[in-house]
Amino acid sequence: MVVRSRIIGHTGAVRDDPLEPLPADGLTLRWDPWVGGEGEEVVVRWDNEAWTVSGHSMAERVQWVLRLSPLWQVRQFLLFRDLEMPDLWIGTDGGGRWGEVNGAHRPDLDGATDVIVGCSGFDHTPLLRRAPLAVGEGISTRVIRVDTDTLGLVVAEHTACRIAPTTWEITDAATGHSQQLEVDHHGIPTDVDGVYRRR
Repeated sequence: MVVRSRIIGHTGAVRDDPLEPLPADGLTLRWDPWVGGEGEEVVVRWDNEAWTVSGHSMAERVQWVLRLSPLWQVRQFLLFRDLEMPDLWIGTDGGGRWGEVNGAHRPDLDGATDVIVGCSGFDHTPLLRRAPLAVGEGISTRVIRVDTDTLGLVVAEHTACRIAPTTWEITDAATGHSQQLEVDHHGIPTDVDGVYRRR
């Protein structure tokens, strides 16, 4: 299975403002809804030669975990609602083939590179950190959208375009819906326009 990502409008330019590495002791990040309400806390830590990202959405009453390679490629995703054991646990072999933790292959998810929870300001961070794009360039990739209520998984085509040094636009190819993100020097969103603001 081939992972489906492609660069759009590549000029051959090399990114002249590389992202700063994350601190060795990790980061704790907090987002609040744009219009008020309960927010989210995300902890990013280096653990066992890889990144572990743990999120807790107070508004949705869910917790989730992303396990990422050293190069920010998604390896596993876990979602917890009201039990100690995960309600959902999927993983990839790194080549685009996805399955459930019990070993069941999920061909409907194959080719996806990222997982979008939909209730997190962190959602697009792995893609933005991996994409060494200059302003004006973009990348098209397949993502897995998670419905935290039903545990449904749907693959969608997303395009991420870097429209300014710290501004990205994410577009869902199926719906045409776009959203702008402002990112910090680590490539992590600070504001997700109309949805989240980082504290």
